[in-house]
Amino acid sequence: MIDLRSDTVTQPTEPMRKAMAAAEVGDDVFRGDPTVRELEETVADLLGKEDAVYVPTGTMSNQIALRTHTQPGDIVLAGTDAHIDSHEIGAANALAGLTIHQLDGGHGTFEAHHVAAAIPDPPESMPPHLFQPVTLIACENTHNGAGGIVWPLERLNGVAAAARAAGAATHMDGARLWNATAASGVSEAEFAAGFDTTSVCFSKGLGAPVGSALVGSADLIGQARRFKQMYGGGFRQAGVIAAGALYALENNRERLVEDHANATRLAAGLAEMPGISLEAGLVETNIVYFDVAPTKAADFCAALHDAGVAMLPLGANRVRAVTHLEISSRDIDKALAAISTVLHQ
Repeated sequence: MIDLRSDTVTQPTEPMRKAMAAAEVGDDVFRGDPTVRELEETVADLLGKEDAVYVPTGTMSNQIALRTHTQPGDIVLAGTDAHIDSHEIGAANALAGLTIHQLDGGHGTFEAHHVAAAIPDPPESMPPHLFQPVTLIACENTHNGAGGIVWPLERLNGVAAAARAAGAATHMDGARLWNATAASGVSEAEFAAGFDTTSVCFSKGLGAPVGSALVGSADLIGQARRFKQMYGGGFRQAGVIAAGALYALENNRERLVEDHANATRLAAGLAEMPGISLEAGLVETNIVYFDVAPTKAADFCAALHDAGVAMLPLGANRVRAVTHLEISSRDIDKALAAISTVLHQ
């Protein structure tokens, strides 16, 4: 099976498994796991921040960040189809009592003027406490729902500056920040510089089996550790999985450009097929969205699965394909041949 459903489907390689098996461990709840501490120090240093906390999932990393920066009843500004709102099962509202307002600046991004326009500006005749406060601005880089789009650094920094001017905190959902760096040449630390906290994931493009990290100042991460524990994220001998993340950081970041090249190859092939519509120019990293109208996406993916290729149906006609370290250029060619056959049938 050529599995293009997600970059989360990868299996640990044999060298990664050996690193995990040999990991030195301890009780992480007591900050006693040396491998977890090494991972946290490594990722904090990579992103130019003081501290980091290792957590089981990207959703937990985002949600403890939201809880750290806000109070119940606050508003968070985020891009259209932001993962923290559209794909985290209402956690921001259920766990932190937040309202998320989505800003539409195109392809999951937005600009400083969108932030300024969304901040309440009470007239003198109205007390400020009658307005729901905007206390956090969140950006997603790369943006999953927009097809792995990379935020331009200038736009990102403009949004962070607008947030600071409004007295709001900033958070970056960088689950695929490694891909943003591989595609743009902008370092992870440069992308994260204007943000109070940034979340990164090890179990997507980097191929580790488990985990994300939240980075920020020592004070903010200290608060986030409380919410990690509150939300049930307390690890014990987590060095076994942290070692996989460390191996991924050290060995799998530079090869992400191969995934991007394979996604571009897939998009170019799809663009030539009757019955497929997509904007191939928007494929910047490892995610490809396309439409198979009038065919139903679920029917298309079921037939494609029978032909040995797995993709993800999203909505009535939309399909997602994601390249990763287990997919080769030959796999892409085989997938394109299977798609052509299914469309013909």
